[in-house]
Amino acid sequence: MTSPAQSTPPFDSGATLPPGRIRISHLSQDSYEIAVRGHRLVVDQPVDGGGRDAGPTPTELFAASLASCVAFYAGRYLTRHGVAPEGLRVEAGFTMAADRPARVTEMTLTVEPPEGLDPARYDALLAVASRCTVHNTLHQPPTVRIEVTPPNGPE
Repeated sequence: MTSPAQSTPPFDSGATLPPGRIRISHLSQDSYEIAVRGHRLVVDQPVDGGGRDAGPTPTELFAASLASCVAFYAGRYLTRHGVAPEGLRVEAGFTMAADRPARVTEMTLTVEPPEGLDPARYDALLAVASRCTVHNTLHQPPTVRIEVTPPNGPE
């Protein structure tokens, strides 16, 4: 449980969250809204999994987080080397474990640079893209704490 000094005020769903804070709120069935700064995203489960398919699953969003981080770093590399990032693509695939606990066991990402990048620079592009923040975090995982606190009562 969080101490009063660490607690945050109740969240106004129209407000902007500070950097480093994310809030998840139940919408309906298996659908949840993710609030990140002033942005809103929805995660859900596919229809065949009991959801309404109103958005990607949390696991798909996890894979997308890594793929988009790789794309961001690759795009910055291209720009630094005078190559426009238009046409850059990153594709990600993942495999779920067949046993418990539920988890992703393998991810494969493919970076397709745009026209104009000298193939002699592919190794350097790979080195930069492989050091994106999300990839670094997977290799040096953070401490994760999960807490349960009582609901906010009426004010």
